[in-house]
Amino acid sequence: MADGLIPGVRLYAKLEGMQNVGSFKIRGVANMVDKAPAEVLSGNRTLISMSAGNFGRAMAYICQQKNLKGKILMPSTVPKSRIEIIKGCGCDVELQPSANLQPAVDNYVKEQNMVYLHPFDDLNLIAGYGSMGMEILEDCPSPDFVVVCCGGGGLVSGVSAAIKQSGLSPATKVIAVEPVTANTMYLSLKEGHAVHNGAAKSIAAGLAPPFVGENTYAHVKKYVDDVVLVTDEEIKESVSILYKCGLVVEPSGTAAFTAVRCGKIAGVKGKTVVVVLTGSNVSPEELTQLVNYTS
Repeated sequence: MADGLIPGVRLYAKLEGMQNVGSFKIRGVANMVDKAPAEVLSGNRTLISMSAGNFGRAMAYICQQKNLKGKILMPSTVPKSRIEIIKGCGCDVELQPSANLQPAVDNYVKEQNMVYLHPFDDLNLIAGYGSMGMEILEDCPSPDFVVVCCGGGGLVSGVSAAIKQSGLSPATKVIAVEPVTANTMYLSLKEGHAVHNGAAKSIAAGLAPPFVGENTYAHVKKYVDDVVLVTDEEIKESVSILYKCGLVVEPSGTAAFTAVRCGKIAGVKGKTVVVVLTGSNVSPEELTQLVNYTS
């Protein structure tokens, strides 16, 4: 419990940055790989995906553990440190402009018979993320709010579905949080269908895909109580605040905490609130810039 960090709120933090790949992604990726075709598990076909960092790191780790072949396509702007981590696990890395990532993946699937692991819109991935929802209810029974970041929506889909379908805490509200400059799920709910948002961009790069998936949109529409928005400036401040409390959290990982800290969620005063801190994959150089920015 994070006593006193946000006055008037009984705040609990789910520290997914403590996972052995530094983020929650391992939960979903492990389940996806377990459900992969036999030809993948025997080493006769290659897994492929696209990632700006955390998903790719989790996939590379699983491939290394299971001695599988994998290839990760990454945006050409990604920090070198993330590339080296994935290569260090034995996966191939190919850099592409962001707009070319999906077409390039599709081409590898078509021309080289690779197996695509979608980084957020996959039912096996969502089911894997549901394990977090059950752990939250086990560690903190009947929370009033569970607050989760939302990029493509895979994590909040799994967590919300697990909590709402379990029947263990029917009054719990699940809130999704997006950057205001990458509010693709917010726009999707407003327009009544999954939308593309090519202008999506944020300091929280993991929360800024250009579209949400059909599966994640359906889950969020059914199980999530609200989607709220935070600014990049507020996210940067949260990185610094958490660091000064002894927690290394990447910008994307602070979104849920930021929403509560900045008063974006109505009705949390005096309530029990769980925020998911989703990842710790930020380089020392990036972290120094963020902390010094707000000092």
